[in-house]
Amino acid sequence: MPLAQTRLYTEDDYYNLPENIRAELIEGNLIYNQAAPSRIHQTILMELSGTIRNYLKAKGGSCRVYPAPFAVKLREDRKTIVEPDISVICDRNKLTDRGCTGAPDWIIEIVSPGNLSHDYILKLNLYANAGVREYWIVDPAKESIFVYYLEQKHFKAEAYTFQDKIKVNIYDDLYIDFASLEL
Repeated sequence: MPLAQTRLYTEDDYYNLPENIRAELIEGNLIYNQAAPSRIHQTILMELSGTIRNYLKAKGGSCRVYPAPFAVKLREDRKTIVEPDISVICDRNKLTDRGCTGAPDWIIEIVSPGNLSHDYILKLNLYANAGVREYWIVDPAKESIFVYYLEQKHFKAEAYTFQDKIKVNIYDDLYIDFASLEL
Protein backbone atom coordinates (compact mmCIF):
# COMPACT_ATOMS: atom_id res chain seq x y z
CA MET A 1 0.00 0.00 0.00
CA PRO A 2 1.50 3.38 -1.00
CA LEU A 3 2.07 6.04 1.63
CA ALA A 4 -0.27 9.01 1.70
CA GLN A 5 1.13 12.03 -0.08
CA THR A 6 1.33 15.28 1.85
CA ARG A 7 0.39 18.27 -0.24
CA LEU A 8 3.03 20.97 -0.43
CA TYR A 9 1.64 24.46 -0.86
CA THR A 10 3.16 27.27 -2.89
CA GLU A 11 3.33 31.03 -2.90
CA ASP A 12 0.25 31.06 -5.15
CA ASP A 13 -1.72 29.07 -2.56
CA TYR A 14 -0.64 31.50 0.16
CA TYR A 15 -1.67 34.59 -1.80
CA ASN A 16 -4.99 33.01 -2.77
CA LEU A 17 -6.12 32.53 0.82
CA PRO A 18 -9.19 34.58 1.78
CA GLU A 19 -8.29 38.01 3.19
CA ASN A 20 -9.59 37.15 6.65
CA ILE A 21 -7.29 34.11 6.96
CA ARG A 22 -3.83 34.67 8.44
CA ALA A 23 -1.28 31.98 7.78
CA GLU A 24 2.39 31.42 7.10
CA LEU A 25 3.90 29.16 4.47
CA ILE A 26 6.88 27.29 5.89
CA GLU A 27 8.69 24.81 3.69
CA GLY A 28 5.49 24.20 1.70
CA ASN A 29 3.23 23.76 4.76
CA LEU A 30 0.47 26.23 5.55
CA ILE A 31 0.44 27.09 9.24
CA TYR A 32 -2.68 28.97 10.26
CA ASN A 33 -2.59 31.69 12.89
CA GLN A 34 -5.82 30.92 14.68
CA ALA A 35 -6.00 33.01 17.83
CA ALA A 36 -6.18 36.79 17.84
CA PRO A 37 -3.18 38.41 19.54
CA SER A 38 -3.59 39.40 23.19
CA ARG A 39 -3.81 43.02 24.32
CA ILE A 40 -0.24 42.92 25.73
CA HIS A 41 1.00 41.46 22.44
CA GLN A 42 -0.55 44.36 20.53
CA THR A 43 0.71 46.92 23.07
CA ILE A 44 4.27 45.63 22.71
CA LEU A 45 3.90 45.58 18.91
CA MET A 46 2.77 49.21 18.82
CA GLU A 47 5.35 50.47 21.35
CA LEU A 48 8.26 48.79 19.57
CA SER A 49 7.07 49.71 16.07
CA GLY A 50 6.60 53.33 17.13
CA THR A 51 10.01 53.53 18.80
CA ILE A 52 11.74 52.02 15.78
CA ARG A 53 9.79 54.19 13.33
CA ASN A 54 10.64 57.37 15.25
CA TYR A 55 14.32 56.45 15.25
CA LEU A 56 14.32 55.65 11.52
CA LYS A 57 12.50 58.89 10.64
CA ALA A 58 14.93 60.95 12.73
CA LYS A 59 17.97 59.31 11.10
CA GLY A 60 16.68 59.28 7.53
CA GLY A 61 18.08 56.64 5.25
CA SER A 62 16.45 53.74 3.51
CA CYS A 63 15.27 51.50 6.37
CA ARG A 64 11.55 50.95 6.96
CA VAL A 65 9.61 49.20 9.72
CA TYR A 66 6.56 47.05 8.98
CA PRO A 67 4.29 45.52 11.64
CA ALA A 68 2.27 42.36 11.01
CA PRO A 69 0.50 41.37 8.94
CA PHE A 70 3.32 41.85 6.44
CA ALA A 71 4.41 39.03 4.13
CA VAL A 72 8.10 38.19 4.01
CA LYS A 73 9.19 35.70 1.36
CA LEU A 74 12.51 34.63 2.81
CA ARG A 75 13.84 32.96 -0.33
CA GLU A 76 12.98 32.72 -4.01
CA ASP A 77 11.98 29.06 -3.63
CA ARG A 78 8.29 30.00 -3.27
CA LYS A 79 7.87 27.64 -0.29
CA THR A 80 8.40 29.94 2.71
CA ILE A 81 6.47 33.12 3.47
CA VAL A 82 6.30 34.33 7.06
CA GLU A 83 4.54 37.21 8.79
CA PRO A 84 6.88 38.46 11.53
CA ASP A 85 5.39 40.73 14.15
CA ILE A 86 7.90 43.44 13.17
CA SER A 87 10.18 43.55 10.14
CA VAL A 88 12.86 46.16 9.48
CA ILE A 89 14.05 46.25 5.89
CA CYS A 90 16.90 48.52 4.79
CA ASP A 91 17.24 47.41 1.16
CA ARG A 92 14.23 48.91 -0.59
CA ASN A 93 14.87 46.68 -3.59
CA LYS A 94 13.48 43.84 -1.45
CA LEU A 95 10.11 45.59 -1.09
CA THR A 96 7.25 44.64 -3.40
CA ASP A 97 3.54 45.38 -3.50
CA ARG A 98 3.02 42.11 -1.63
CA GLY A 99 5.63 42.67 1.09
CA CYS A 100 9.30 41.76 1.16
CA THR A 101 11.31 39.30 -0.92
CA GLY A 102 14.52 38.38 0.86
CA ALA A 103 15.68 38.54 4.44
CA PRO A 104 14.79 41.62 6.49
CA ASP A 105 17.68 43.14 8.44
CA TRP A 106 15.87 42.83 11.79
CA ILE A 107 12.88 40.76 12.85
CA ILE A 108 10.98 40.86 16.14
CA GLU A 109 8.54 38.13 17.14
CA ILE A 110 6.26 38.51 20.15
CA VAL A 111 5.46 35.02 21.38
CA SER A 112 2.07 33.73 22.36
CA PRO A 113 1.63 30.78 24.73
CA GLY A 114 0.58 28.49 21.89
CA ASN A 115 3.54 29.16 19.58
CA LEU A 116 6.65 29.00 21.75
CA SER A 117 8.56 26.40 19.72
CA HIS A 118 7.47 28.10 16.50
CA ASP A 119 9.32 31.33 17.40
CA TYR A 120 12.13 29.95 19.59
CA ILE A 121 13.20 27.07 17.33
CA LEU A 122 11.59 26.97 13.89
CA LYS A 123 11.75 30.67 13.07
CA LEU A 124 15.16 31.18 14.68
CA ASN A 125 16.57 28.58 12.29
CA LEU A 126 14.65 29.93 9.29
CA TYR A 127 15.82 33.48 9.94
CA ALA A 128 19.44 32.51 10.60
CA ASN A 129 19.56 30.46 7.38
CA ALA A 130 17.87 33.19 5.33
CA GLY A 131 20.36 35.91 6.33
CA VAL A 132 18.38 37.98 8.85
CA ARG A 133 20.99 40.04 10.70
CA GLU A 134 19.21 40.39 14.04
CA TYR A 135 16.29 38.52 15.61
CA TRP A 136 14.47 39.40 18.83
CA ILE A 137 12.01 37.15 20.63
CA VAL A 138 9.85 39.07 23.08
CA ASP A 139 8.04 36.89 25.63
CA PRO A 140 5.32 38.84 27.49
CA ALA A 141 4.55 35.97 29.90
CA LYS A 142 8.17 35.76 31.09
CA GLU A 143 8.86 39.48 30.57
CA SER A 144 11.99 38.49 28.69
CA ILE A 145 13.68 39.35 25.43
CA PHE A 146 16.13 37.07 23.64
CA VAL A 147 18.35 38.90 21.19
CA TYR A 148 20.13 36.93 18.49
CA TYR A 149 22.83 38.61 16.44
CA LEU A 150 22.84 36.31 13.43
CA GLU A 151 25.64 37.76 11.32
CA GLN A 152 28.20 35.01 10.81
CA LYS A 153 31.20 36.94 12.14
CA HIS A 154 29.39 38.17 15.24
CA PHE A 155 26.84 35.44 16.05
CA LYS A 156 25.75 35.65 19.67
CA ALA A 157 22.64 35.39 21.81
CA GLU A 158 21.79 37.49 24.85
CA ALA A 159 18.89 37.46 27.32
CA TYR A 160 17.23 40.54 28.78
CA THR A 161 14.19 41.47 30.88
CA PHE A 162 11.49 44.10 30.57
CA GLN A 163 13.61 46.26 32.92
CA ASP A 164 16.58 46.45 30.54
CA LYS A 165 17.78 48.90 27.94
CA ILE A 166 18.80 46.89 24.89
CA LYS A 167 21.25 47.90 22.17
CA VAL A 168 20.09 47.20 18.63
CA ASN A 169 23.18 45.69 17.05
CA ILE A 170 22.45 46.71 13.44
CA TYR A 171 22.49 50.42 14.40
CA ASP A 172 25.24 52.37 16.14
CA ASP A 173 23.03 54.40 18.44
CA LEU A 174 19.62 52.75 18.84
CA TYR A 175 18.72 51.46 22.27
CA ILE A 176 15.27 50.27 23.29
CA ASP A 177 14.51 50.86 26.96
CA PHE A 178 11.81 48.34 27.82
CA ALA A 179 11.32 49.90 31.27
CA SER A 180 10.22 53.15 29.58
CA LEU A 181 7.71 51.51 27.23
CA GLU A 182 4.10 51.87 28.25
CA LEU A 183 3.39 48.19 28.81
